Amino acid sequence: MKNVIITIALAGILASSGIAQTKSTSEVHSKNHTKMTNKEIVGTFLGAVANQDAEIMRKFANADYIQHNPFVPTGLEPFIGLLPVLKEHGTYAENVRMFQDGDFVFMHNIWHNAKPFGANEMVAFDIIRVDENGKVAEHWDAMTVLVKETASGRTQTDGPTAVEDLDKTETNKALAVSLIEDVLMGKDPSKIGDYISSEEYHQHNPQIKDGLTGLVEAVEYLTSQNNMFKYTKIHKVLGEGNFVLTVSEGKWNGGKKHAFYDLFRMKNGKIVEHWDVIQEVPTEGLAHSNGMFGF
Repeated sequence: MKNVIITIALAGILASSGIAQTKSTSEVHSKNHTKMTNKEIVGTFLGAVANQDAEIMRKFANADYIQHNPFVPTGLEPFIGLLPVLKEHGTYAENVRMFQDGDFVFMHNIWHNAKPFGANEMVAFDIIRVDENGKVAEHWDAMTVLVKETASGRTQTDGPTAVEDLDKTETNKALAVSLIEDVLMGKDPSKIGDYISSEEYHQHNPQIKDGLTGLVEAVEYLTSQNNMFKYTKIHKVLGEGNFVLTVSEGKWNGGKKHAFYDLFRMKNGKIVEHWDVIQEVPTEGLAHSNGMFGF
């Protein structure tokens, strides 16, 4: 059972490794990684993880690599020691989206062949911080089971991936924060129409229908069941152009603490698409005391 839990956690970290496997070891050694983009550094590191290449992992990550997945030990060597578990189960994964905001690379991932731990497919958001020396330094994530039949008919990962409007990154980040503060933290829920487009709103949460009306219906239903999400703190806001990822803490399902990862796509000053991963914050069986947040 312990190995199963560890494998679940590791899979989220490796979910973007598919795009990184195109780099050979010789290509990595011949390139000065201090001049690589943070996306390239992260991709190379995750490719090394997928190939179980400990030498390249040590080249591209700090020995004191900080881990926030609650079930994976912190530090690079303990992480390397767990890699054979993945090979044993034969899991494989794919990256759907990868973005960069300064020192942070944030990714939207799916992974497959997860039957040994109770679900065939799962969805994850991963965040990796690259330090000033160009080394992978810190990792956060959240994971959820992939749902085949959704209220909107969309999957939890489909939709646009191309970055646009780089000059509007900060404006879009502010828009996402205002939505969470006013609607999900309860500051002024009536302003929901100021943030979400009434003409186009594609929803990827499996329980919520498309459109602003679908979101309003979901909020009304959850409120009637005394089970509405209650966001209490925004821990991180990351963006690249028209995509913004927020990492929030809150309560749901009987007051249990949850991590809320919300990815928004913006167009013409409004939110037009939303993906999310919601994960309960565990309190038992923890591999470290770093917590799931700590940005």
